[in-house]
Amino acid sequence: MKALMMRYTISLLLATLPSFALAEVPRVVADIPAVHALVAQVMGDLGAPVLLLAKGADEHDFALRPSQAQAVAEADLVVWIGPDLTPWLDRALDGAAGVPLALLAAQGTLTRDYPADAAEEGEHETHEEHEEHEEGGESHEGTDPHVWLDPGNAVVWLGLIAAELARLDPENATRYAGNAAAAVTEVQLLDAELAAMLAPVAARPFVTFHAAYGYFIAHYGLRFAGALREGDAAAPGAARIVALQGEFAAGGIVCAFPEVQHDPVQLAQLVEGTGVKLGAALDPVGSALEPGAGAYAALLRGLAATLAECLKD
Repeated sequence: MKALMMRYTISLLLATLPSFALAEVPRVVADIPAVHALVAQVMGDLGAPVLLLAKGADEHDFALRPSQAQAVAEADLVVWIGPDLTPWLDRALDGAAGVPLALLAAQGTLTRDYPADAAEEGEHETHEEHEEHEEGGESHEGTDPHVWLDPGNAVVWLGLIAAELARLDPENATRYAGNAAAAVTEVQLLDAELAAMLAPVAARPFVTFHAAYGYFIAHYGLRFAGALREGDAAAPGAARIVALQGEFAAGGIVCAFPEVQHDPVQLAQLVEGTGVKLGAALDPVGSALEPGAGAYAALLRGLAATLAECLKD
């Protein structure tokens, strides 16, 4: 009886105390696996960001499911590369109440133009072909949106993401800052690891499926010999194919690398009988990876390992 009365008394006391609403962790949405991984590292165990791009999907040509569109509309923060990479998200953000953080345009982000040979290839397009490429995928002229492939940008973004989360959720600002600092250290260690892995093959020329690797190539001082396609949606012209056949036959190229979302047959046919090795498929966006906090490191490490394996003596 005494125990029952004590519980009743405690209940009455608790009922008279002022109630405090618990602060909610911001609802966050990210566009691609690399960005999602960086956000997940900053949020830690406080919350989980929503990844829009499904595993195996094409980042340039993607349709949001109704649940994803609702997640964007209800998000407090949307972290994305920008409309140059994912125009479908630009449309979804129209009228959304949350804060968009476009990393391509963010202060401190290092940007680069597409390689010169890729831009020159586009001069031979008709006006109609150019419009089709603009609507169907990334442009092959101007700023290259594959900015996450430079780990220096990831370091900048971790701080920006932490600052934005702290503004939305000041009670957890210290935790966001601590998580970001730990993630920066991880990226810097990863960078040193990949630099050591790639240094022995840096001078060996290679060709890729399309011109998506400029940041990675420039950061690690690799020798890029060109791409089969200048843009993801733009099929190579006859002049480009003939030029590549000549380069392959001349013996100056060590490897040619297909991509995970595209048929490797065309590259395989071009290297056949030339002595150029066909490397494993590259995955510049991480579309084949398991999403999560570790996906950014897995993405860069996978690129480096694939390049090094084929380019080595």
